[in-house]
Amino acid sequence: MPDVRDLPVTSILMGAALFLAGCATPPTPPAPPRDAPYALVLGSAQDAGLPQIGCRLPCCEDARRDPSLRRLAASLLIADPRSGRRWLVDATPDLREQVELAEGHPPGRVAVGPRPPLFEGLFLTHAHMGHIGGLLQLGREAWDARGLPVHASPALCEVLAGNAPWSLLVDTGGLELRPLAPGGTVELAPDLSVTALAVPHRAEFSDTLAFVVRGPRRALLYLPDIDAWERWDVPLEAALAGVDVALLDGTFFADGEVPGRDLAGVPHPRIRDTLARLASLPEGERRKVKFTHLNHSNPAALQGSSAATAVCAAGLAVVREGLVLEL
Repeated sequence: MPDVRDLPVTSILMGAALFLAGCATPPTPPAPPRDAPYALVLGSAQDAGLPQIGCRLPCCEDARRDPSLRRLAASLLIADPRSGRRWLVDATPDLREQVELAEGHPPGRVAVGPRPPLFEGLFLTHAHMGHIGGLLQLGREAWDARGLPVHASPALCEVLAGNAPWSLLVDTGGLELRPLAPGGTVELAPDLSVTALAVPHRAEFSDTLAFVVRGPRRALLYLPDIDAWERWDVPLEAALAGVDVALLDGTFFADGEVPGRDLAGVPHPRIRDTLARLASLPEGERRKVKFTHLNHSNPAALQGSSAATAVCAAGLAVVREGLVLEL
């Protein structure tokens, strides 16, 4: 397979008419299990979603015309059908729609009371817009959450408690902050847990966490934001070896894909560099990787593009809303 870093960006953006073998449209996601925990992908886009505000490029105009091309901001639901409980990872600006997408998950969930909790708890990765913006939907102007546990790093807890408008949610008892340091684990059930990992990412307001969700059958790594794999003190290959599936930062496919923007100010690993890094791994290890948090400009978000085909041909994948991953 040719090194995907040699693909010219202009070629990537033009797309391709045909898929390589094995890169056809994936089948309808399986129904969620009724006897085991699972994760449900509620969003797969960078913080601002697809289409993005003010964007008149074909990628966004096409998504305005065809709702099937839309992507919500990256988020994950952890659901346990055995208890009817569920937890949200990151509260995005698209939270209102994502609550609708989560309807019926887990199967048999029973809402008790006039205003039952939407979730049993939240896990927040960091303080950027796409990860805490949806918290405002939980305030008195909207859902009016009461005593909702929020698991976040101590630094992010300080941000939420000490700065308006987030502090009002805390002061009025809507959110109950529960600091979670890197390496800490929250037990959701005897065989279901979430462990925090520190990752390097723009720390204007707080540090950044990734999460490993361990269920009775499988473990999942959720890492939507990182500056560079080389800056992480955990080799990516070692992180993959410890889980069964990994939802990784796929914000940009390559340099130069956002006209008029200097991407040096928003560091993320490029997908084609990640593909090249993992090319020598066994196929089973590469197939664990599914990219999320795709910017609206990322051609890998377009089914059938040369970028999407390159991802699939390398044995990796791009996630979509509604994907169910058993834990």
